[in-house]
Amino acid sequence: MICIGLEGTAEKTGVGIVTDDGEILFNKSVIYTPPKQGINPREAADHHAETFPKLIKEAFNVVDKKDIDLVAFSQGPGLGPSLRVTATAARALALSLGVPIIGVNHCIAHIEIGKLTTKAEDPLTLYVSGGNTQVIAYIAKKYRVFGETLDIAVGNCLDQLARYLSLPHPGGPYIEELAKKGKKLLNLPYTVKGMDVAFSGLLTACMRAYDGGESKEDVCFSLQEYAFAMLTEITERALAHTEKGEVLLVGGVAVNKRLQEMLKEMSKEQGADFYIPPKDVCGDNGAMIAWLGILEYKSGKRMNIEDTKIIPYYRTDMVEVSWIKEVKGRKRKLPKDLIGKGAEASIKKSKYLDYDVVIKERMKKNYRNLELDERIRKERTNKEAKFLSYIKDFNIKAPYVFDVDLKNKKITLSYIKGSKLKDIIDNNIDLAIKVGEIVGKLHKNNIIHNDLTTSNFIYADNDLYIIDFGLSKYSNLDEDKAVDLIVFKKAIQSTHYSTYNNIWEKFLEGYKKEFKNWKLILSLMDDVEKRKRYML
Repeated sequence: MICIGLEGTAEKTGVGIVTDDGEILFNKSVIYTPPKQGINPREAADHHAETFPKLIKEAFNVVDKKDIDLVAFSQGPGLGPSLRVTATAARALALSLGVPIIGVNHCIAHIEIGKLTTKAEDPLTLYVSGGNTQVIAYIAKKYRVFGETLDIAVGNCLDQLARYLSLPHPGGPYIEELAKKGKKLLNLPYTVKGMDVAFSGLLTACMRAYDGGESKEDVCFSLQEYAFAMLTEITERALAHTEKGEVLLVGGVAVNKRLQEMLKEMSKEQGADFYIPPKDVCGDNGAMIAWLGILEYKSGKRMNIEDTKIIPYYRTDMVEVSWIKEVKGRKRKLPKDLIGKGAEASIKKSKYLDYDVVIKERMKKNYRNLELDERIRKERTNKEAKFLSYIKDFNIKAPYVFDVDLKNKKITLSYIKGSKLKDIIDNNIDLAIKVGEIVGKLHKNNIIHNDLTTSNFIYADNDLYIIDFGLSKYSNLDEDKAVDLIVFKKAIQSTHYSTYNNIWEKFLEGYKKEFKNWKLILSLMDDVEKRKRYML
């Protein structure tokens, strides 16, 4: 089988031809470059309309159109005008050739072409581009989103700063070159919330720093160090949560060497293999669309012309994955002397004054800038010790703090012998009520956990203990409380997909008992969730 794929979700027009053996016979993309401002959707669509006929003609000079068995196109997510032109071109081509047509999810196409062109089998994927920033893993017939941006995509962040610095579009390569000459690390926002990130505050701070006299080189250097460290950290958090043994980097921003270095180092520290596809399939391209079209068609998917309507907000986790029959990927490897290893710290069991304790050490992160890493680990160690002690005033169960060593970033905590909530909640849904009560008490006292997952609760002695306050903060802002709930909601959606509705319902039951202003928080949740969905 031979498939021709049409890609046109944003500013790139791509055509690719691929065989069902995975051989890429043709793959070419042409980018629309706006003169000064960002992407104009109508102009990008006009560029597609002008470019598709030329690229298709060029492709058919390489592969006879009579040999084409299938037409695939990017159905979403993306800019509405661009998607409409792409879908129209694909329909016309399928009808003229008399072959079937399939619309595919652009994000999943990046993952599958990455798997095709590397040795990755079942990776945790960091997908970074101009319009998308997601941490994705395949679990039970779906690619599930474990983390993503809460505002703008990282590629969008790079492009916006580039325009502000009067650099050409796309801005990523120019920022990367300037960053190599930067030496001064600026003090900027580092925003990680569970497995999610936010870039708008970082972008604004970079613009203000430049206006304040900082050099372009130092601004670009600092932006990369912060943004890419944040991305690597949320990937590491998802890796610890899913225990996958492979990390795959895809998308247009994947070509950045500094980001590659960080993820490679993190993967090594976490005992996972790291993969990057060839440069020509990292950015948006037609070959990835063609390959996913083949996978879906051969697994039984069929479409009529009336089924090919575009889906501008086509979530990765909306797709039923029918082409993966067996998962062969390996799990990450952990050192034998540890009882646990999270994204931030290594956990060892020990004794302290005849008490059973655990020593939690925030290990140096070699992927992070040394100055930034020292600051983050010290702040989080101090923060965790403070909050673990403070929350006991509100009748919240948590480990006792025996000792804090800020110099070595270590905390000695009482050992809680029990089970992670992650491992038992599917068979004991009522425990979610207790989780809701705990979070309600935190919010009532203006404490934001910022890393609410079922991995951060331990069930022992018929009670529930909350742990890991490294990302926590005080805040009386209702939106911060809404984001806290979003972090938990997404964690259970991706990990406890079969029991998600029941867990969320029970969680809210407990939350409403303790936090009287719950209606406003739930309303804000809806606003924030709508805000973050594919800010293209």
